[in-house]
Amino acid sequence: MRHGNANRKFGRKTNQRHALIKSLAYSLTLKGKIRTTEAKAKELRPFMEKLVTLGMKETVASRRLLEARVGKEAAKKIATELSPSYKGRSGGYTRITKMVRRVSDGAPMAYIEFVK
Repeated sequence: MRHGNANRKFGRKTNQRHALIKSLAYSLTLKGKIRTTEAKAKELRPFMEKLVTLGMKETVASRRLLEARVGKEAAKKIATELSPSYKGRSGGYTRITKMVRRVSDGAPMAYIEFVK
């Protein structure tokens, strides 16, 4: 039974799933907006929200945690650009916009982007 297991598996093993989320977060941070499947966008949203909140702390420990979770370039952008711009906001840093289904397999697609 899957009681209490709310996270999505994406048909991948744990390390592959973590790598997928990390690469999606990296791309979203550097580009500001990415197109992906709806399920991946919904799984990425809370991960990114926590990273932006972590970047607001401005400590060495939080910077190192960011680097471990998304890489050096993305961590720098989160800490210096994204987090300060959301200083007065208490959550809700990302937006998911649904799109038409993908032609090849009919997967529901979505854009995930940072709120201005």
